[in-house]
Amino acid sequence: MNLEDWKSQIKRGTLAYCILLMIRKKARYGYEIMSELESSPVLAAKESTIYPLLRRLLKDELLSSYWQETAEGLPPRKYYTLTEEGKICLDAMSAEWEKLLQAIALIDK
Repeated sequence: MNLEDWKSQIKRGTLAYCILLMIRKKARYGYEIMSELESSPVLAAKESTIYPLLRRLLKDELLSSYWQETAEGLPPRKYYTLTEEGKICLDAMSAEWEKLLQAIALIDK
């Protein structure tokens, strides 16, 4: 087994969950999400990963978006928020995540 492949699979599978967790707290724009993920070397992801994932979450109706002007005269930013379906999905994902952690803890005893 290639450790890098395994790490990539784990990361890919948790990025959507992490993004939904971040957006649950407050509306965020893409670069802000990417910057926050970069603060963790384990979760850091490139634009080519984050933006397609955000588009997929929009398509799946877990997120909604809106454009907001910036005070600094920069181009408007696209902010993402959780939909009701997104909140339900996130709650289910959190429950599954807890089950997974508990199962791993039992195996690791």
